[in-house]
This record gives sequence, structure tokens and C-alpha cells, in this order.
Amino acid sequence: MSDLLERLRARGWRMTPQRRVVAEVLDGDHVHLTAEEVQARAAQRLPEISRATVYNVLGGLVLLGEVAEVSALGGAKRYDPNAHPPHEHLVCTRCGTMRDVHPTGDPLTALPEEERFGFTVLAAEITYRGLCPQCVPGPPHG
Repeated sequence: MSDLLERLRARGWRMTPQRRVVAEVLDGDHVHLTAEEVQARAAQRLPEISRATVYNVLGGLVLLGEVAEVSALGGAKRYDPNAHPPHEHLVCTRCGTMRDVHPTGDPLTALPEEERFGFTVLAAEITYRGLCPQCVPGPPHG
């Protein structure tokens, strides 16, 4: 479960009504919403919130490092409030469902030295792709 609201309070982030509603929309387990989905849900709670405000709040949360921006299928960016601890994502290639996963092992050490081309690797982003249980074709009917 995300603790986004608590993390923002602990950082002393000024909680305007617009910022609060965006943070509340994002707060949750396995939440990976697009900006448009955040806008729609925020507008249900605070009808006067503008699209520009939602984008600005999301950008600020990403800059703070409290929300991760994740690329999904089709290039749509999604916003993940579960930024701590770092984790990877599992994405359904059919419906786009996205889940947080925590594989064992360190992806930074998994890249052999000869494949680093002299780079000092600071971070790794891995996305596992497959079919979720709802999209796996069922057995043939006969």
C-alpha cells in the first residue's frame, strides 16, 4: 500500500486542495494511473480542478521523487505512488494492466562489466511483459 500522503506531509509539502486531491487519487496499492485517469478521478472530488493543475502537480511529485513516471504500452505515461522502495513492473501486453513486482537480486549487478561500455550504472528500469490472468486464452471449447 502506498503511503504517499504521509510521505508528503513528512516532507512539509504544502497541501493545497488541488495537491491533496491528486495525492489522494494516486494513493493506493498497485495504482498506475495515466494523467487523464488522475484528472477524471480528481474532478469527481474537486470539480474545479483543471487539467493543467493536475499535470503540474504530477510533475512536481515526480521531481520530488515521491511518484515514479512509468512508460506503459503505447507510450502512455503512468504515475506510480509506490516509489519507495524501488521496484520493477509487470505489464499485460493485451490490456495494459500494470503491477509492482519485487524480484530478487540486484539488477545493477546483473549487467556484466563488459556490457557496461565504461558507464557507471546508477539505476536500472526493468519491465516484465506478458498476459494477465484475465487475458490468457482459455482452453479450447469442444
